[in-house]
Amino acid sequence: MIRPATVYDVPRIQEIINSHAELGRMLFKSLAQLYEDLRDFAVYEEDGVILGSVGLTIIWADLAEVRSLAVDSNHQGRGIGKQLVDWTFSEARRLNIRKLMSLTYEQRFFEKLGFEVVEKESLPLKVWSDCVRCPKNENCDEIAMVLTLADIPEPKLPHATPTPRGVSIPVLPDFHED
Repeated sequence: MIRPATVYDVPRIQEIINSHAELGRMLFKSLAQLYEDLRDFAVYEEDGVILGSVGLTIIWADLAEVRSLAVDSNHQGRGIGKQLVDWTFSEARRLNIRKLMSLTYEQRFFEKLGFEVVEKESLPLKVWSDCVRCPKNENCDEIAMVLTLADIPEPKLPHATPTPRGVSIPVLPDFHED
């Protein structure tokens, strides 16, 4: 069963994520990071035991990131990861978010689910806010992948100023005192 994560799940979520991080497959997550982002997470639970987790973080009106997808190593190959990513598709549809992205080492897994490789530079700078804390910051070897949910209409996006890389990010409008 997949359900929203609760505060009681955080230690187990961290255990699963960090077991993969120790092998260089993903980034470590602190308890503080997980508690702060808890509302973004869902868990796969079977017989009262959490076997996997995934986060869906909203980046902008038309983009969310599938992150921290991890399944207990003793239960991989059972389709749990796919079910967790399917949850992110449902959640994105509920929120009317058209595009999902992921930074991953598991290219083949995400390709099977419909994601396509894109240039990292094509992603908004907001995505890179976590990179500041990453030990691989200067030598990132993760693969950027994107999936478009064609059944979600394109949103009318608020105006955003282009950055030097040509990517738009949200900005506050100019306010002038008279």
